[in-house]
Amino acid sequence: MPDPAIRLLSAGAGLVHSAVLFDSGLEHYRGSFRNPAMLLPLAASSVNIGIDGARLIAGRGAAGSGPRLVGQGGAMAVGLVGMGFHLFNIGKRPGGFGWSNLFHAAPIGAPAALVLAGALGAAADRTHQAFASDGRALGLFCAAGIFGTSAEATLLHFRGAFQNPAMWLPVTVPPIAASMLAADAALGRARPATAALLALTAVLGFAGAAFHAYGVSRRMGGWRNWRQNLFAGPPLPAPAAFTGLAVASLGALHMIGRRHG
Repeated sequence: MPDPAIRLLSAGAGLVHSAVLFDSGLEHYRGSFRNPAMLLPLAASSVNIGIDGARLIAGRGAAGSGPRLVGQGGAMAVGLVGMGFHLFNIGKRPGGFGWSNLFHAAPIGAPAALVLAGALGAAADRTHQAFASDGRALGLFCAAGIFGTSAEATLLHFRGAFQNPAMWLPVTVPPIAASMLAADAALGRARPATAALLALTAVLGFAGAAFHAYGVSRRMGGWRNWRQNLFAGPPLPAPAAFTGLAVASLGALHMIGRRHG
């Protein structure tokens, strides 16, 4: 029988990988792929979208699969190396890790999302193993991922001076949902209110993509000038990371509920 938790984890990991693929594709294309390593996150996320999609359809894991292990481990390794590159990129600029460089240099959170997605895919293949079977460790991991993603949204929306009141939503609702998920994971319970807030966080991801598309349309030339405005406007694929992490969190919450409920 297909496992709903595995399907939720697979869907979440696939969504985060998709966000990484399109976001890093746009940003690294803007950087003219001047470093060949800039192609690696595109390759890693593409491979893992296929892995996550196959697991989503099957509804069961495959912990002993060598190709899957290579794909997931590769994604996490590329993400960690990417974080190092991005930190180096920020630190070498005049002013180092000052606010201006944090706003405008390579984003630290983008490669971290690749680490998260690879780890979620690996966990989905290993839900029967002792460290993952009750969902509590996975719930804490997902909560940490949501906190980190919200921190990046806070930084970028602060840069945008919170011009639209809706920009407060991804910096308030997801942290509350993550806090409740962390509490449920720590106490071994699955509250309906936590599931509702995680579902709302997933919806916010789609809404955020729509708001970002509207932001692109407001720039000079709108979507007719998409070749320029896609790069200069708000990042279109970024909010999907919230959706992916929230869906994966629902999988972890489902595991907690069936084990401890």
